[in-house]
Amino acid sequence: MPTAKKVKPPRLPVLQEDNLNPDQRKLLDSLREGPRGKGVEIRGPFAVILHAPAYGQIAQELGAHVRFSKLVPHRLTELAILVTASLWRSQYEWHMHAIHAAKAGISDKIINDIRLGRAPKRLSKDERAIYDFVKELHKTKRVSDKNYARVHKIVGDAGMVEFVGICGYYVLVAMTLNVFRMPPPAGEPWPFKE
Repeated sequence: MPTAKKVKPPRLPVLQEDNLNPDQRKLLDSLREGPRGKGVEIRGPFAVILHAPAYGQIAQELGAHVRFSKLVPHRLTELAILVTASLWRSQYEWHMHAIHAAKAGISDKIINDIRLGRAPKRLSKDERAIYDFVKELHKTKRVSDKNYARVHKIVGDAGMVEFVGICGYYVLVAMTLNVFRMPPPAGEPWPFKE
């Protein structure tokens, strides 16, 4: 884990809630009124998108929709997010979604294997389908008929559209967090070497 001396600071200042302009306040209120709940803090991707609230509103609405999709089981959504966070070595995204994945029923062993870049050995059939799909999509920029059919069997036509949206949205989040160097919450370990 990197030490504070080796880690470069975020590229954007973290805005203080008391100093938000009206558009930024509206975005923060929208985040808290949505499915993420009143506990939303100004950190991670939200600390970035508050700097561009018109864009941030659109992005957070898409994120809320795909993350809390009723078409893709929550456990599988969190697994897909973890695979994406690992591939992008996205510190904050990994930190937060490792917690969510554990609460959704993904074992600590599977979570740790993914963080270390190892293919987990004890995935259920539906988890294996999600894992293989996301890995193949990132590696080849395409998905085989076999892997498509395996996930389609789980989520159907509309679910496939939303599942690909989940994959794409969390690449957007990983890129945002990485470019703007958003660290895990203060005092938390860094999951990946910088």
